[in-house]
Amino acid sequence: MSNNIDVHLGKRLRRRRRLLGLTQQQLAGTVGVRFQQIQKYECGANRISAARLWQLSEALEVPVGYFYDGLADARHETTEGGEMFARKETLDLIRAYYLLGERPRRRLLDLAKSLNGGPEHADA
Repeated sequence: MSNNIDVHLGKRLRRRRRLLGLTQQQLAGTVGVRFQQIQKYECGANRISAARLWQLSEALEVPVGYFYDGLADARHETTEGGEMFARKETLDLIRAYYLLGERPRRRLLDLAKSLNGGPEHADA
């Protein structure tokens, strides 16, 4: 049985893996496990040991603390907000955004803010 911490770590693992465009198979090969193990980690079915968490953080180029970010607030997330970054569309948009140069990124961000309803959202 999984608990909320295992599920949270698994979601953070999946989010980062997808953001980097890695498959479960690729990540599994990097840390020396089978892809099924990555699947189990990502859904919270299997607990991630401290040593494995370290390997995953190295492979995903994040500090170990990344996996715990937002844990205290996780129970307060709405389903909509909590799942927003897990959507393929969102991750595709983020990847495309970071492929742009600095100036086009700024212009795109300004455009997105302007489409959100007006000046009160411009600095949000």
